[in-house]
Amino acid sequence: MKKNYWWTCVIPLYAFTLLFIAGPLIYMVAISFATNNPSGYGFHWALTAENFLKILDPVYLQCFVQSFQLALSTTVLTVLIGYPFGYFMGKLSRKGKKIMMFLIMVPFWTSSLIRLYGWLIILQAKGVFNGMLMGLGVISEPLKILYTYPAVLIGMVYALLPFMILAVYSSVDKMDWTLVEAARDLGASRTKAFLTITLKQTLPGLLSGVILTFVPSMGLFFIADLLGGNKIVLVGSLIQDQVTRGSNWPFAAALAVILTIMTTLMIFLYRKITGAKDLEGIF
Repeated sequence: MKKNYWWTCVIPLYAFTLLFIAGPLIYMVAISFATNNPSGYGFHWALTAENFLKILDPVYLQCFVQSFQLALSTTVLTVLIGYPFGYFMGKLSRKGKKIMMFLIMVPFWTSSLIRLYGWLIILQAKGVFNGMLMGLGVISEPLKILYTYPAVLIGMVYALLPFMILAVYSSVDKMDWTLVEAARDLGASRTKAFLTITLKQTLPGLLSGVILTFVPSMGLFFIADLLGGNKIVLVGSLIQDQVTRGSNWPFAAALAVILTIMTTLMIFLYRKITGAKDLEGIF
């Protein structure tokens, strides 16, 4: 009689999940209720809700508002650029799809930090962008783009656009195009067929792209630091600052807990709208 050893596969999986996923999250929540040492080194386990109440300070609330505004702007731009790109990519021939997929994936072979330094060269006063505009006679003096909000927005869109494109492309590639043809045969215009058939079928991929864009853009502090010159403070920047310079781990943990809750709500909303059990639009 064959013995069933399924538990030998399940136990390591659960152990990994508890140690490296659930464990750190539980520890982070616990630290968020701890009390920071007045000396600035470490913390002690005197439970308090002061760390969460501190977030209500107008200075920190403004940081959340600024992060939300940047995330929203980034998401809107990636949708406007990424959806048409992913849509037309999905309609290419098999060879065309492979070429476009290769071109999208090539930047990932290089560190994102190095690629962002490339934007520093492009956007600086004597950079490629200003040089091109001045050469065409569009401007008479260099534009001050680097270390501004638009520079950070450009960096965010550049870093997250591939995720939107791939999410939309995945949905378009799985579409049943006979439904679109049937709608057209029944007299629907191109616009109506797109809104009633195509958009509905690609909505899971679009919403997956929105989540993969909106959530990370609230915490990608290194983009704000490099292209914004520390003028644009995101929640991620604030967490890093509290851990490294402020030495206030409980407050940093409280900020991370709030950010995690916001992320969970976004995923819950996605599942409610699409009825999906996972981010199937990206797989």
